Amino acid sequence: MIASDLLAQLQCHGVRWQGAEGLSRKGGAGPSDHKALSLGAHTAMVPMLNRASLDSPYSAEPDATGGQALIFREGLQVGQVQLPGVPNFYSLSTEDGTPYWKIATLHSKDVLATTVLQHCIRMNEAATSCQFCAIDQSLTSGKTIARKRPAQLAAVAKAAVKLDGVKHMVMTTGTPQTPDRGAAILCESAAAVTAAVDLPIQAQCEPPDDDVWFERLKDSGVVSLGMHLEAVTDEVRRRIMPGKAEVPLQRYFSAFEAAVKVFGHGQVSTYILAGLGDSEEAIANMCERLARMGVYPFVVPFVPIDGTPLAHHPKPDSAFMQRLYPRIGASLRRHGLHSDNINAGCAKCGACSALKHYE
Repeated sequence: MIASDLLAQLQCHGVRWQGAEGLSRKGGAGPSDHKALSLGAHTAMVPMLNRASLDSPYSAEPDATGGQALIFREGLQVGQVQLPGVPNFYSLSTEDGTPYWKIATLHSKDVLATTVLQHCIRMNEAATSCQFCAIDQSLTSGKTIARKRPAQLAAVAKAAVKLDGVKHMVMTTGTPQTPDRGAAILCESAAAVTAAVDLPIQAQCEPPDDDVWFERLKDSGVVSLGMHLEAVTDEVRRRIMPGKAEVPLQRYFSAFEAAVKVFGHGQVSTYILAGLGDSEEAIANMCERLARMGVYPFVVPFVPIDGTPLAHHPKPDSAFMQRLYPRIGASLRRHGLHSDNINAGCAKCGACSALKHYE
């Protein structure tokens, strides 16, 4: 099985891995219930700690060193993966005793990621919450802190670059009850990090009320921006993320257009979760529209996360993803978009998707 096909399969089905509790990232924003696995030159975030992975046809057997593992499908070996080690900066703490890994974490093999505000105005009410979100889980379990201060983020980023060779950083945030939708918090955080260390930063938030925030984010040191659709049709948006759906698609597109003017062609991206109910045609058409605007559509397979309302939602069919990826890749090529040209962020990292193989 070639690497791109295996990767697409693993990210849809997950991997059964005994003892994965010590390896995986549980809860929180971003790729929850995942572990970074390297297949050749590509590192992927693969689900392995959620219930949905328990019926996966794939299993892993680590070697004695713990540095690599063999991947089996129904008893037959289909691949071999390497396991990135524990980052060196995880051993450090702030002066008040907060471990650095509670402030920011390593994603993939060289990406530093943080959720600056581990709270969202939408998360506590079923009528507004995103049904797939686990932003509160890592806070409840004591794996993170509620608010990462600019000085803390600067110290962790500096250490991660020096000790672990981190190449770029992702700053996301829960949505606060302010019209900027988190842009102000991201500005002060990015300014502190860029003053301390040379590290490209992608900021991620909902479209703010005023496009002036895009200039402010860039002035603070942000080099690329993510504004995430997650779902592409109004019906699925209203059903899966009723609060976020109150921000209409029309506003997303006006924000994309304004942001591309500030950050440049290909430096604005959006996350799309395939498997929530949007059809292959709807996703492909949306990706073509976005790519035409200069927005990179980062499409990833939806992963059901334990403890969320969608914990028992069906996993996306790997055949669905393998039909979709080439169509998106064609859109990217048609409009001159490539993940390698993005300055920082999820799409540049590419670890949560097999899309890089189809650019």
